Amino acid sequence: MTSLPDGTLLPVLGQGTWEIGDDPKTADAEQAALSRGLDLGLTLIDTAELYGNGRSERLVGEVIRDRREEVFLVSKVRPENAGEMSMMLACEKSLERLGVDRLDLYLLHWESRFPMDEIIAGFEELIDEGLIARWGVSNLDLRAMDRIEALDGGTGCQTDQVLYHLGSRGIEFDLLPWAQERTMPLMAYSPLGRGGKGGLLEHPALVAVADRHDVSTAQIALASILRQEGIIAIPKASTVAHVEANAEALEIELDAEDMAVLEHAFPPPTTAQPLDII
Repeated sequence: MTSLPDGTLLPVLGQGTWEIGDDPKTADAEQAALSRGLDLGLTLIDTAELYGNGRSERLVGEVIRDRREEVFLVSKVRPENAGEMSMMLACEKSLERLGVDRLDLYLLHWESRFPMDEIIAGFEELIDEGLIARWGVSNLDLRAMDRIEALDGGTGCQTDQVLYHLGSRGIEFDLLPWAQERTMPLMAYSPLGRGGKGGLLEHPALVAVADRHDVSTAQIALASILRQEGIIAIPKASTVAHVEANAEALEIELDAEDMAVLEHAFPPPTTAQPLDII
């Protein structure tokens, strides 16, 4: 478990829903996977109005209809909908698709043309109206986070959701230490390298460590970032078998030899890097 700055306890492994709900043919399997994840304690579910133009939120709504009290529910507002006036409508539409009356956490999906002080005011209004419990951001780098912290109400930010996996470790140089100092967990999306696309999960170093533990390379990739303090990983799983495998990664203990192999293949950053975004 880890905790948000406001003290809320959360599991370090949740469930992402990017590209879930897009195909009616796979909806039953996707719903079963999310439901099984809740059974396994992966009670944080992350979605967004952007995902499938609301289809992901609708599918999540079906899953949690009779299990709302078990779920820490996260959604995100599009940057173009983040103005103080437009955010209220966007949030209400997300709530309607999800079939709930409140979000546990509402994130700005990425940087917006609207001033951040106006966006913070919009979030605070949603809190006052009881539509969200807390707010955060996504895809913002250290410079942006420093600017937010300096604004009135900026210390209310609870997380920054960013791309993070073995092949994309730039946040370890500056953003992650900054967040750790503030006991603000970062949410790692695509922790398997966008589902393993691009060859990350076929890398010989991952294969070697996975063989040593008799597990999959995906489980090793997930276990490696879960070792970091202040990380909440939100991988997507489209099948029950996949979500069960993700949950099993919590039990993998990587030793110094394992980490030496992985660090050699995927070295940590030695200088500041632009924030990776998908």
